[in-house]
Amino acid sequence: MNWQETALIFPGQGSQVVGMGKAIADKFPAAAETFAEADDVLGTDFSKLVWEGPEDDLNDTFNTQPALFITGVATLRALNASLDEPAAPRYVAGHSLGELTALVAAGAMDFANGLELVRQRGRLMKLAGENSPGSMAAILGLDIDQLEDIVQKAAAETGEIVVVANDNCPGQTVISGTDKAIDKAVELSTEAGAKRAVKLAISIAAHSPLMQYSADEFARAVQSTPIAAPDVPIIGNALLRKLTTEDEIREELTKQLTSPVYWRESVEIMVEDGVTTFVELGPNEVLCGLIKRIDRSTTRIGIETPEQLQAFISGT
Repeated sequence: MNWQETALIFPGQGSQVVGMGKAIADKFPAAAETFAEADDVLGTDFSKLVWEGPEDDLNDTFNTQPALFITGVATLRALNASLDEPAAPRYVAGHSLGELTALVAAGAMDFANGLELVRQRGRLMKLAGENSPGSMAAILGLDIDQLEDIVQKAAAETGEIVVVANDNCPGQTVISGTDKAIDKAVELSTEAGAKRAVKLAISIAAHSPLMQYSADEFARAVQSTPIAAPDVPIIGNALLRKLTTEDEIREELTKQLTSPVYWRESVEIMVEDGVTTFVELGPNEVLCGLIKRIDRSTTRIGIETPEQLQAFISGT
């Protein structure tokens, strides 16, 4: 494994599944210890929720965010415990929430402090959703410029907020805003020839101005969280650049709630700087699928089971 051509990446909301991390924890003590530590930090049997559900509770953003964060760190620790030396990638990155997992991987934040910040993030995003209701929709088959025009038109026609929230890969974008504006944007996208335009099963308008309700309180939480300069550069989804200092990381996290997720562009930056292999630590290999559509020349490896982890170690 040429670590200088490798990036470790971590998924965000939408990748979660009941039972994630259980097989890894059963096989690797480092992963089991991570889940146990999380239970202590959160003061609850959170592992049971992750591993047994119920699914509706896991899908509550208040729980989804720490669940994915814990699973990602547990998988990383299992990997590092199995290598002669800890992984030393060229970059780390994460999609939205996954960016906080990446900060732990980069040595910029310790696990306990990161988990507390993630718990706050989930709570505040849920609170913002309750006070500024909205929704999100996936739009397939339109390019980003078309979609920017469509959301501007939908906002003008409805007098309400709708923006591009996630630029995931060519032809796959997510929009976010009020229900009325989202419905209009979905209608306009269909008329413009979108292959698919469908509202998502999510009750918050993430990565939109509707998150501003909680953005200031989250910024205070970020400022009070111990953060250090990372050992490995992170590509920030919001600032869309390398994050190499404490101040840059704080700025990135502060912008996260209301800024779009520029995932396609983040991947392109890493590829342009020599990354040829992306290793996704977490469930469902969603990011691997997106990267395949961004640049098919890359190698994409998902690690969510003991078998996948062992196979990866054998090839390093």
